[in-house]
Amino acid sequence: MLAVLRNRTYRRLFTAQVVALTGTGLATVALALLAYDLAGADAGSVLGTALAVKMLAYVAIAPAVGAVAHRLPRRALLVGADLTRAGVALLLPFVDQVWQVYVLIFLLQAASATFTPTFQAVVPDVLPAERDYTRALSLSRLAYDLESLFSPALAAALLSLITYNWLFLGTVAGFLASAALVTSAVLPKAGVSIPVAPQSGSVRARATAGTRLFLAVPQLRALVALDLAVAAAGAMVTVNTVVYVRDQLGRSAGDVPLALGTFGAGSMVVALLLPRMLDRVPDRAVMLRGGLLLTPVFVVLGAVTVAGGGSWRWPALLAAWGAFGAACSMVLTPTGRLIRRAAPEEARTSAFAAQFSLSHSCWLVTYPLAGWLGATAGLRSAVLALGSVALAAALLAVRLWPAREPAPVEHEHAGLPAGHPHLADARRVGSGWRHSHHPLLDGLHAHG
Repeated sequence: MLAVLRNRTYRRLFTAQVVALTGTGLATVALALLAYDLAGADAGSVLGTALAVKMLAYVAIAPAVGAVAHRLPRRALLVGADLTRAGVALLLPFVDQVWQVYVLIFLLQAASATFTPTFQAVVPDVLPAERDYTRALSLSRLAYDLESLFSPALAAALLSLITYNWLFLGTVAGFLASAALVTSAVLPKAGVSIPVAPQSGSVRARATAGTRLFLAVPQLRALVALDLAVAAAGAMVTVNTVVYVRDQLGRSAGDVPLALGTFGAGSMVVALLLPRMLDRVPDRAVMLRGGLLLTPVFVVLGAVTVAGGGSWRWPALLAAWGAFGAACSMVLTPTGRLIRRAAPEEARTSAFAAQFSLSHSCWLVTYPLAGWLGATAGLRSAVLALGSVALAAALLAVRLWPAREPAPVEHEHAGLPAGHPHLADARRVGSGWRHSHHPLLDGLHAHG
């Protein structure tokens, strides 16, 4: 897996991702504690609303970025987003009203909605071989998992020396370091502009091109359902960990990052195992099993929630969080492979932006459900509702995803010039070019 780090450009981009994630992890812990200070036992409701605002920014901004990203320098987009995030994070320690949290979170995540799809679309250009790209996806998932494990541990250590407001400065440092690393990396040029549907038409047409791709491809429709299942589990962890640890179990603030770290540890174990597994096992088998695993974990969480007491509840909660992390990683790690196969190179940013927007639309539903329902009707109702969502979404994904993957189709292209990026593996046949690949739905393949 680490062999891909020999690529200098990817190594710098990956390092930028790691340091930015570390800063974000510190902010996650600090934001949870800030919400608890501002709202007490209603911290879950505040966090649910704040995270819903975050998802709203993602859903609204990402498609617009996908529509115009091909016209803008990718380095400028990435660095500008990092600097914006650093500036907003610098203001978070001075928040003393709940509405201020919502405003700053929207600005911070609007910048993230610019950075992430652009970053995701750059990596396949840096690592064009699928084997390398698969390992990069696992390494990226591992980075998220290590952040979930390391950042809470770092936060716990720092909280013994400083107040949580100072943790936000770590977020600022992470984004500034990320901007510096992206600046120093030599990014490949984006794919040559060619006359395909995602790049033609109005801005609105380009903004919705990626979404139309998702609606047209069965595997991508199933991916949206799996994203909803993951969002149900992830929202429960992100929003209500502080409520479980502090109110339900009566434990200290230092145990909040420990519980969040357990979620990351479960995900990390799976990310380490998946590269070799995906060489032998189809993406469908891995991802659907991950989605279906979430339901029994919700059953365990329900038992922890309804129990009146008992020392077993703390280790059981940690076990549930670790299992949630493992199942989510089984779904999320191979996601980039599906998108890469379904979208041509020139439409890749639009496709990743659509996935970013659609997946976070799921979180837009589950975050407030986890927070508001937990605060008003109790955690038992939140577990039942989100567990039902996870089960229904996983079963829908099984139904939507065909058991047999479409085979590569051999075909010819006439009228494309030599050197066209789509013809990289094609051979000359008469007046055209012949090659084979999985079906693509774009302007070059009118019949899908």
